[in-house]
Amino acid sequence: MLDAIRWDTDLIRRYDLAGPRYTSYPTAVQFNSQVGTFDLFHALRDSRKALRPLSLYVHVPFCANICYYCACNKVITKDRGRALPYLQRLEQEIQLIACHLDPAQKVEQLHFGGGTPTFLSHDELRQLMAHLRKHFNLLDDDSGDYGIEIDPREADWSTMGLLRELGFNRVSIGLQDLDPAVQRAVNRLQSLEETRAVIDAARTLQFRSINIDLIYGLPKQTPDNFARTVEEVISLQPDRLSVFNYAHLPERFMPQRRINGNELPSPTQKLEMLQRTIEQLTAAGYRYIGMDHFALPDDELAIAQEESTLQRNFQGYTTHGHCDLIGLGVSAISQIGDLYCQNSSDLNHYQNTLAGAQLATSRGLVCNADDRLRRAVIQQLICNFSLDFPEIERTFNIDFQGYFGTLWPQLQDMAKDGLIELDREGINVLPAGRLLVRSVCMVFDAYLEQQNRQRFSRVI
Repeated sequence: MLDAIRWDTDLIRRYDLAGPRYTSYPTAVQFNSQVGTFDLFHALRDSRKALRPLSLYVHVPFCANICYYCACNKVITKDRGRALPYLQRLEQEIQLIACHLDPAQKVEQLHFGGGTPTFLSHDELRQLMAHLRKHFNLLDDDSGDYGIEIDPREADWSTMGLLRELGFNRVSIGLQDLDPAVQRAVNRLQSLEETRAVIDAARTLQFRSINIDLIYGLPKQTPDNFARTVEEVISLQPDRLSVFNYAHLPERFMPQRRINGNELPSPTQKLEMLQRTIEQLTAAGYRYIGMDHFALPDDELAIAQEESTLQRNFQGYTTHGHCDLIGLGVSAISQIGDLYCQNSSDLNHYQNTLAGAQLATSRGLVCNADDRLRRAVIQQLICNFSLDFPEIERTFNIDFQGYFGTLWPQLQDMAKDGLIELDREGINVLPAGRLLVRSVCMVFDAYLEQQNRQRFSRVI
């Protein structure tokens, strides 16, 4: 059974390394400033010629309040007027990108992230969606996967009604933890009632899918109080759950400096939180998809994994990995064919560049043949918990064991340790290794030894 997990504490302690989350390979750490707008236009032209379907990501960076754990690209402000100049530049970017694409390219997936997308007023949301529909081929029959991230403190029934009217059919709700002491420690006071109200609205308005985000490892969390949060969340019956490991990196993320490091749970407590969470969610019928993600058996992610069609990109696990991903807004990342590119992460620079009628592409990477091969290997492992050597050999015209000969001893060690099964036909990630699949993927990462591991969170 694909979702079977076996908890092995000794194995976890040995293989719980710091490393990438592999929303892409190569990862964003490898992006460089030599990639610019010319490369983007070239990739858009290829996308247009191939008439590939599209996935759009729109970044809204504004938040009214700061959450101390947050590592997102955001702007904290109470001034709602700051959204207007940003939206003007965002609309310029939409227009500049869209003119290089074909109107026949359908937008199968749309996601608004942030920040807090509902920081925008109802009129601003209407105008932004109208502009997207004017320049991109958004579906009108509710068949697309159109999602938005929701902070229940910034949304009510009328907001949810507007979002449904605008075409959104999926919501991702930030919850993190329900314990008041934990919430105070991270400056995010949010009641269960606020969250339940948004979920009730989403169900009444027939949103197709509800995801809830939780974080373990926050200050003042204990295995017992986090288990109570998980129990309450299960009673809300979300279709999907993301249970993230909090990575405390105050040297990189300034808001985290407000967290008292002495109040963080110990590594042993974090492991217990994760183990109990997995037991609770499994008992409630959720399947482990991989990384931090769980879904009900009838969810599209679970079905795709059963059918070996699940993929992973900058939007996380997805059933739309065949689409070209176009990122819009400050810091947004695009993946178009073999091109990765990212907009400037500085709000002023982003806005000023577009004010001059230029795209704000600041860095990126064009995959070479080795990147494409390793990307396919990592994608299969992290999505399907297996790797078919003959399929890779046919696709890339290589001898797998010959090409990756130097890695073979590491794979053999993992096989001896019970993480994987390894033979001439492929790799199968065993139940005890599924929580550690990132560690298996890291073996195939050609860039990892050149990088500072402190940039990454630990596997667990």
